[in-house]
Amino acid sequence: MDYVKLIILGPVAIVAAMALNWGRDPAYQAHAFLIMVIAFAMFLWVLRQTDEPKPPQQGDIYFDGVIRAGVIATAFWGIVGFLVGTLIAFQLAFPSLNFDWSQPFFNFGRLRPLHTSAVIFAFGGNALIATSFYVVQRTSGARLWGGNTAWFVFWGYQLFIILAATGYVLGATQSKEYAEPEWYVDIWLTIVWLSYLAVFLGTIFNRKERHIYVANWFYLAFIITVAMLHVVNNLSIPVSIWGSKSVQLFSGVQDAMTQWWYGHNAVGFFLTAGFLGMMYYFVPKQANRPVYSYKLSIIHFWALIFLYIWAGPHHLHYTALPDWASTLGMVFSIILWMPSWGGMINGLMTLQGAWDMLRTDPILRMFVLSLGFYGMSTFEGPMMSIRAVNSLSHYTDWTIGHVHSGALGWNGMITFACIYFLTPRLWGRQKMHSMAAINWHFWLATIGIVLYAASMWVTGIMEGLMWREVDDQGFLVNSFADTVSAKFPMYVVRGLGGVLFLSGALVMVWNMWMTIRGAKPADKTLPYATLAE
Repeated sequence: MDYVKLIILGPVAIVAAMALNWGRDPAYQAHAFLIMVIAFAMFLWVLRQTDEPKPPQQGDIYFDGVIRAGVIATAFWGIVGFLVGTLIAFQLAFPSLNFDWSQPFFNFGRLRPLHTSAVIFAFGGNALIATSFYVVQRTSGARLWGGNTAWFVFWGYQLFIILAATGYVLGATQSKEYAEPEWYVDIWLTIVWLSYLAVFLGTIFNRKERHIYVANWFYLAFIITVAMLHVVNNLSIPVSIWGSKSVQLFSGVQDAMTQWWYGHNAVGFFLTAGFLGMMYYFVPKQANRPVYSYKLSIIHFWALIFLYIWAGPHHLHYTALPDWASTLGMVFSIILWMPSWGGMINGLMTLQGAWDMLRTDPILRMFVLSLGFYGMSTFEGPMMSIRAVNSLSHYTDWTIGHVHSGALGWNGMITFACIYFLTPRLWGRQKMHSMAAINWHFWLATIGIVLYAASMWVTGIMEGLMWREVDDQGFLVNSFADTVSAKFPMYVVRGLGGVLFLSGALVMVWNMWMTIRGAKPADKTLPYATLAE
């Protein structure tokens, strides 16, 4: 196997050196240099290990090393994403923060996709990979399939994040929402993602437990659907193999439709189905109660899978897309409300008989709050998809408020809770270093979300009303500059909300460090007879 690695790494390093020499733009050259260095370093490392005796494969214990790395990476990228998000929030309130010396690399236009990808794909993606690897092992009674393939998935995904982030700063982007990375980064992500699918499916096939727990169905739907979305939406033709620029295969209305089929399902599967996998495993574990209704969880799964895939066109009201198509998206979005709330109720009612735990368990409180925000976001989304409401809300900050109440409230809080659940267990501790610090994190994050979302809701509605206001002559009353000026106080409030949310995350990182410090983690033996872990 070492010789195969050498045969792959050597040519990769050489081709990367050629790309560095012949590259046509700074982003491509920077990425070529990075890949050349990594490939060369790995070549030397593998060469030193070749023909050396290998430690025996420990097939009777959980593969938790990669999960520990995933938890740390999740926290790290979370801080990066929240920090950049807070900076760009203040850039909108105070444009002078777009410093002359930082142009063009750190202006709002380049930092915004950096923030989006950091919080969704780096923070959220690492959380999904780590938790899915934990859950599939515990519910299957089987070690992760594929030997060290899980480590390839982890490190390959970190490389994707770095390539994407540096590309945005250096100006390499497709300018497509949630799909900014250029063609060669997309190809690399496809390889990593298919490896992720292979590890997950292989583990399920090797399970010792006959039943496939519902959380694994949600994770599997997320992995498969994201693979399909990613490949189809990113079909493009490179202008040159020595440059980052590419031409989209689709154009015009077709490109817009494909993009929002992808974009909304990135929300529906990456940010919803995957995180529901977390909810269906970790909430019952933390509450020490079974899922309220297993039948409802199955209905929730199939309804979500069939309905979400159709909802994308609601982003394209009042565009060149035919009305029937956007109406179709609207109808399916409205229908989605019910199964979404069914899942929320299922998660909340899991606490039946254990509600008193909310007074003493801040981790469970985070889980419950995340479910509350899941319910709120999945009500607000369908309402905003209605054409008449959309005419007021679309392209305004109301949309920003909606996105962040979901991303910070639902995705953020459940991820924090999962980190608090996993950290002591993975590092052999009884509990987190400080439960008081978790309380501080809870309240800092909660107040931060409320300030952020509420300010954007108010701003967005005001913005929409100012844009449509006309006088008795039929002329617009407000200029664009008037709306920007009117939004200033709320933009400051939004920035302060971001500061509080970031502060909570920093408290979490300190708590993690104090918990992990000095720990000697020992992977646990696979329980072939019971799944009590």
